[in-house]
Amino acid sequence: MGVQLQQASSDDEMAPVSDINVTPFIDVILVLLIIFMVAAPLSTVDIAVDLPASTATPQPRPDKPVFITLKADRTLAVGETPISRATLPASLASVTSSDRNKRLFVRADKTVPYGDVMTLMNDIRAAGYLKIALVGLESPGAQAPAGTPSAGGAQ
Repeated sequence: MGVQLQQASSDDEMAPVSDINVTPFIDVILVLLIIFMVAAPLSTVDIAVDLPASTATPQPRPDKPVFITLKADRTLAVGETPISRATLPASLASVTSSDRNKRLFVRADKTVPYGDVMTLMNDIRAAGYLKIALVGLESPGAQAPAGTPSAGGAQ
């Protein structure tokens, strides 16, 4: 893009140039690029964290909740019935009467690795159940909602 200087007319005035000056725009883009290049490495999380217990208010339980338990030895149980991972979809279908909108409660031993819990949740999703709740112990600071009986410890 070249600059064109026009010859002065008899009035010694320059004619207006209708080209857009993009130099300030490029300067702003380069500054933003530098800011994002500096900020991008800072946004990653590489810190090991020991997550705290939940202090959220316990939610009221349904009349007949469906619990899926992942024990420390990696065995599964639906309710109180031990099952294999291969029979999980059929077991869930029989317990929920094939109601895919029913909320399922996942309980896992605290010694079970996170990856195993995620694999179980993916298996439940693959079976067509998208409403999954995680169950944990209530911390001493959590208060029960009004009108619900206090459970000694959540299941």
